[in-house]
Amino acid sequence: MAAFHWFLPTSGDSRSLVGAGQGVPGDVRTGLAETLDPQGGFRAPSIDYLAQVARTAEDLGFTGVLTPTGTFCEDAWLTTAALLRETTRLKFLVAFRPGVVNPVLAAQMAAAYQRISGGRLMLNVVTGGEPREQARFGDFASKDERYARTGEFLDVVRGSWEQAPFDYDGAHFSVRGAMVSGGIDPVPPVYFGGSSEPAGAVAARSADVYLTWGEPREQVAAKIAWMRELAAREGRTLRFGLRIHTLSRDTHEAAWAHAQGWLDGLDPAAVEKAQAALAQSESTGQQRMSALRAGRHDAPGDARDLEVEPGLWAGVGLVRGGAGTALVGSHDEVAERLADYHALGIDEFILSGYPHVEEAYWFAEGVMPRLRRRGVLDREPAGLAAVG
Repeated sequence: MAAFHWFLPTSGDSRSLVGAGQGVPGDVRTGLAETLDPQGGFRAPSIDYLAQVARTAEDLGFTGVLTPTGTFCEDAWLTTAALLRETTRLKFLVAFRPGVVNPVLAAQMAAAYQRISGGRLMLNVVTGGEPREQARFGDFASKDERYARTGEFLDVVRGSWEQAPFDYDGAHFSVRGAMVSGGIDPVPPVYFGGSSEPAGAVAARSADVYLTWGEPREQVAAKIAWMRELAAREGRTLRFGLRIHTLSRDTHEAAWAHAQGWLDGLDPAAVEKAQAALAQSESTGQQRMSALRAGRHDAPGDARDLEVEPGLWAGVGLVRGGAGTALVGSHDEVAERLADYHALGIDEFILSGYPHVEEAYWFAEGVMPRLRRRGVLDREPAGLAAVG
């Protein structure tokens, strides 16, 4: 059976595509909300609102929530730690950058988090592919250097957890007697994504779950096959996860009308500005996302022009970096597309939708029952009976 996670919008939320847009220049909390969210309705990432999203995800039966990392959002460690007392079983997939924190400190933070939370931490390692974003953290390493550093970082983290006292000598990190007080229980799973050769090598050696963004099924199948081969060379096996948005409604027509409304609300100048920023990315995954929209990013237009295969819509990536596609359609259609990805080998789905509270209900009440009937999802959400 597959696991389904939701998303914690720590850069803000909105009924439009732009309010929570990663990769869009500027900070909506310092006077640019109208530029990034011309339709209005921006929801600041206050701890109260994020708690509402987290409680909703838990009540509706999602396993965990992904929290992003970067200067466009709140710190993932602090924010999710503050939300632990707002939830009881929800897991937090905390994204962090290995180039800006010491690996032994990261191992200690994870161990403390596991004790405080009762074992609800999952780790999403983000090497980083945006030069300007990396520069804000004082990181000017090349792409190959960043991945080599990430590999060493994970070696030290795991050594500190599992082989203490741990000694290590590498090109980027050297430690003597590394350890974490009290050990760690359980060891959190490591989630890792990346479409380049250096990323694949690190994932094959160090990841538990390999993540990919929502590409056409043929491309996802090829990526899974590639990573299975790399992992086999290391004597390992991987689980696979898909990061994608969803927009499901009672009918096919209603879902696509909603997508059209999102597209109609975009300012063409804002789209061009976002695309120019994303074009500077060194991330192979981001380049693959952008390629899905090649020649299609004039807005407004017909939402169906951005449908890259049945039900897979690339419109989100007009203004958002990272995961830039959504599954759009009726509840039956979205469930069918997710089942298709599951059949390819996807074990975990990390989903999101705008706004995140309301869209979580659309998915849980509309799509989850259909996934259970298809044998993709097997447990009843704890809170759904109470709310529906």
